[in-house]
Amino acid sequence: MTAFLDFEKQVAALDRQIAELREMGDDPSLNIDNDIARLEDKSSKMLRDIYNKLTPWQKTQVARHPDRPHFKHYVAGLFDDWMPLAGDRKFGDDQAILGGLARFRGRRVMVIGHEKGDDIPSRMKHNFGMAKPEGYRKAIRLMQLADRFGLPVVTLVDTSGAFPGIQAEERGQAEAIARSTEQCLALGVPMVAAVVGEGGSGGAIALAAANRVLMFEHAVYSVISPEGCASILWRTSDKAADAAAAMKMSAQDLLGIKIIDRIVAEPVGGAHRAPDAAIAALGEAIAQELDALSGLSRDSLLAAREEKFLAMGRA
Repeated sequence: MTAFLDFEKQVAALDRQIAELREMGDDPSLNIDNDIARLEDKSSKMLRDIYNKLTPWQKTQVARHPDRPHFKHYVAGLFDDWMPLAGDRKFGDDQAILGGLARFRGRRVMVIGHEKGDDIPSRMKHNFGMAKPEGYRKAIRLMQLADRFGLPVVTLVDTSGAFPGIQAEERGQAEAIARSTEQCLALGVPMVAAVVGEGGSGGAIALAAANRVLMFEHAVYSVISPEGCASILWRTSDKAADAAAAMKMSAQDLLGIKIIDRIVAEPVGGAHRAPDAAIAALGEAIAQELDALSGLSRDSLLAAREEKFLAMGRA
């Protein structure tokens, strides 16, 4: 069953009615197919209307939905011959960032991304997608490997932010994030990044300083969470919805100010309602962007990426 969000209560009520009618439909004396069809049409229309006018805070809730596809789902749905590579060769292996070699539609690539996990044990294992320094140093190692062998890099961003714990700070969290961002910018191979859920703070940009940055229709991307921003500005997280609106963190806002390059449409009701369709749509967008970048020289890729990021914020 889909976990409904607060603003989907009316849709949830209709879906409960549909489920109850379907249970009654086993009785041959009843003919309720027309009633079910009518309610399904009503539910579908209501869902479409709701998602056509989501507020930034509602988009944040959708981006955080636990049933959205995660890194492992994209790998299974889009890539062949997946070979995970582990460790940063300095401290250990961080399961919040996964990466490895794969084939994407016949093309050899390096795939790196955040993994949040989809149940309690896996979320604990992957630290809810919040990476420590060794995670970013692993990403650096894999990007350098890709650069050495001329492999395009594809990154999938989905994190609330880098892990803020004392152990991470002791091991150089800020430096690792900065080095990972630097390595993205220094790549001489095509790099395509996709914000597939939550793109939070430096923990996100460390994997997203790419030639092309894609973003799902209901994903969010910002320097801080709405709750964190509200706590700073208003001294209460209750103002998170106001903060989300002020921060311009939606894909639509970010495309308008040229922080991202492309919005990938989601199925009606969000990627969590039709994961396979969402994964396929992202795969098509990534393929188109890699095709467009494949003919560029190393110098052209470096220059284009430099100009892209230096241009941000210009009047």
